[in-house]
Amino acid sequence: MQSYHILTFIICLAAAFAYINFRYIKWEPTIGIMVLSLGASLILAAFNSFFPQKSATVIHVIASIDFHDLLMNGMLGFLLFAGSIHINAINLRKERLPVIALSTVGIFISTFLIGTLLFYLFAAFHIAVGYIYCLLFAALISPTDPIAVLAILKRAGLPVSLETKIAGESLFNDGVAVVIFLTIMEVAQTGIDKLSVPDISVLFIRETGGGLLFGLLLGRLGYYILRSIDKYEIEVMITVAIVMGGYLVANVLHVSGPLAMVVAGIVIGNKARKLAVSNVTKDYLDKFWELVDEMLNAILFMLIGFEMLVIKVDGQIIIISLIAIVITLFARWVSVAIPVTFLRRKVRFAKNAIPILTWGGLRGGLSVALALSLPAEMFRDQFVAITYIIVVFSIIVQGLTVGKLYRKLEGK
Repeated sequence: MQSYHILTFIICLAAAFAYINFRYIKWEPTIGIMVLSLGASLILAAFNSFFPQKSATVIHVIASIDFHDLLMNGMLGFLLFAGSIHINAINLRKERLPVIALSTVGIFISTFLIGTLLFYLFAAFHIAVGYIYCLLFAALISPTDPIAVLAILKRAGLPVSLETKIAGESLFNDGVAVVIFLTIMEVAQTGIDKLSVPDISVLFIRETGGGLLFGLLLGRLGYYILRSIDKYEIEVMITVAIVMGGYLVANVLHVSGPLAMVVAGIVIGNKARKLAVSNVTKDYLDKFWELVDEMLNAILFMLIGFEMLVIKVDGQIIIISLIAIVITLFARWVSVAIPVTFLRRKVRFAKNAIPILTWGGLRGGLSVALALSLPAEMFRDQFVAITYIIVVFSIIVQGLTVGKLYRKLEGK
């Protein structure tokens, strides 16, 4: 099936699910579309067991989609830019200490805690999985996904300071987590004895520092270009070029494309929107990127739902996955509690910040994409299944209840 036909199939189905959710279910679009996709995939899986030939075409379409490449090299840059362009830089600056701490120290704590506990969990089930591979899985499941978090927090009713902490962390920690993931992958492939601490440090600094610096330069360049003209069609087109061209150049330079898009989006969304464009252009920019955000979110979470058709799951993996959900939540709580406890002397946190930050740290498409990028010899099938179950729980259960949890803790 041609790429155009696959794209048509995806968009038509996403539009249908978005309509059904808005008209009848009335859940947050991210959750509603994913649940509808899960339901459709379950029906299709049951239909396939009775009529395998008739459902083979749809399953082939889903299996033919390179989810990792589609998200990491296609959708992620747009989604991160669309999310960060609406982040208030003043609020983010006020919350910079917790955002930096949670997106760096928190990720490291979570990675090593999940990796260690998962290693012993596999051993308890008599499955021999190397510790380095458990760390690899921990790196991909630790980051809170900005794609999932930003869409759901908009309607959760959290206070601005707490929402900024969660949203800011989720936007930055994915870039950090991707760097950690790639570093551990390099160690797993090359061997710990062939890599030195300086080698690993250089890789980390180049990816993160380079991504932040490149994003700042990209945002400033966009600001000066936008300031020099006043025609909204061209200005919107320039922001699209910043995302597509900037992400491509970041990959060529071997710096973090996700971090570059976050920083560029914040610069364009604050400095350029306030000082470089007219009110007409500002209105078109807001509406265009909101539309991009909604469309790509719908497509992404529909695809996550349909991935169930091509993921191999058995009873033992389901049990391990359910325990892994608890492990992941525990690691999230620890990775939040430690930085927050130390920062309370300097930063004002809401009374119930730790439980809200813990439960509001949703996992999403980024984790699935990283899991799908694993080679088969690194326990890809097992880790993809576990990742998928954790993500589904995170989006549906945590996503539906984070607002209710906040209101209950606050006595509202």
